[in-house]
Amino acid sequence: MDLTHAREYAQKAMPQVIDDLRTLVGHSSIAFPGFPREPMDAIAEDLLAMFRRAGVEGVRLLDLGEGAYPSIFAEIPGPEGSPVVTLYAHYDVQPAPEGQGWTTDPWTLTEKEDGRLYGRGAADDKSGVVAHLATLAAFDGKPPVTVRLVIEGEEETGSHIEEYVENHAEDFRSDVFVVADSGNQRVGAPALTTGLRGDVSVTVTIRTIESALHSGLFGGAAPDALVAMIQLLSSMYDEHGATVIEGLDSYRWPEGEDIDEADFRASAAVLEGVELSGTGHLASRLWSRPAATVIGIDAPPVAGASNIVIPEATARVSVRIVPGSDPKAQLDAVETHLREHAPRGVQLEIGDVKLFGAWQAPQGGPVTQLAEQCLGDAFGAPCTSHGSGGSIPLVQVLLDTSPGSEAILWGAEDEEKARIHGPDESVDPKELEDLVVAQILLLSRLGEQKA
Repeated sequence: MDLTHAREYAQKAMPQVIDDLRTLVGHSSIAFPGFPREPMDAIAEDLLAMFRRAGVEGVRLLDLGEGAYPSIFAEIPGPEGSPVVTLYAHYDVQPAPEGQGWTTDPWTLTEKEDGRLYGRGAADDKSGVVAHLATLAAFDGKPPVTVRLVIEGEEETGSHIEEYVENHAEDFRSDVFVVADSGNQRVGAPALTTGLRGDVSVTVTIRTIESALHSGLFGGAAPDALVAMIQLLSSMYDEHGATVIEGLDSYRWPEGEDIDEADFRASAAVLEGVELSGTGHLASRLWSRPAATVIGIDAPPVAGASNIVIPEATARVSVRIVPGSDPKAQLDAVETHLREHAPRGVQLEIGDVKLFGAWQAPQGGPVTQLAEQCLGDAFGAPCTSHGSGGSIPLVQVLLDTSPGSEAILWGAEDEEKARIHGPDESVDPKELEDLVVAQILLLSRLGEQKA
């Protein structure tokens, strides 16, 4: 399918695309512990029906083992000798708790005056799901390449699919992996994501005394575990808020690919007068330098607090590691830092370790170059590249099944306004439409390269 026909198709398909997105956003498909399973099973059934409607007759659920949420899988044979392309996205979403700041119902797709569509998962990553759905429907079940479809249900939390892929590598071997779980920095400015930071997460517990003590009688000499935790956590940062854990990999992102600070401040909704963390090249701070975040602390809440010296404190630390780094070596660096900086002989325990590998695209990959052309043609503007501070653990696992393969990361989650994981998450319909065009072009042009 050429550019003209792909664009005509995408324009006509958009009402159905939006209707499908409305259905998916209506499911509170949260895979985190403690949330009900019913929405996950219900959305999986809707997805099976949607992909069958798009001509994917053999679509099915993958059995990922006990306690796992369903993933959608299909293989659609293409012409003999054509490349094998895996299309990946995920349908699980972040929670949208009351008090987060939503101005609309997060589980109802809502169009506002700005033309964007609001709802939890509207961008991350149900936009990627409906993009794949519309792309496959364009070929009515007969794509120009062999397509393997993978729609995951646990990307936002602990996933079972990585182990499944490792144990069934032959089912996932592909020449190209198209991951629709990213986006442009700005609306209408096409860009491929060429690097993902990984993640090292640990839970740290400090103990100092056997039980709580009266702060008047014992404070000033009895060691307070929460104070020690604050001191330990602060050791991970310099005076500018930059992460300074010894032994973590870091490098400067290539020249010419930076981020406008004013645009970033607006996108991140940084309060007036508050300085950004770190110094120097902003793209490097976000894409190729490590970043430690304290994502939770267990300590007495302010409500009901009493005058005590605290015996125990626990924190969850997440460290984003740079593309191309060895996650095990980065974990060792984080643990070494925490042990060496634990103050005054406190008892320190580190556990609940999770590792998500980083990924970096090879320079000059032929499929990457083709994808840049397709994205540029679809958006009608030159395509650039950028990094992402986020992590998609499955990317490297998929690539490991297929030496020499390439991964293409793109999507409709623009960093300018989408606000993924936050309140009022949204997607621009034109970004979604142009993504569908780009994917149709990529599959068509890959099909022309068949052996």
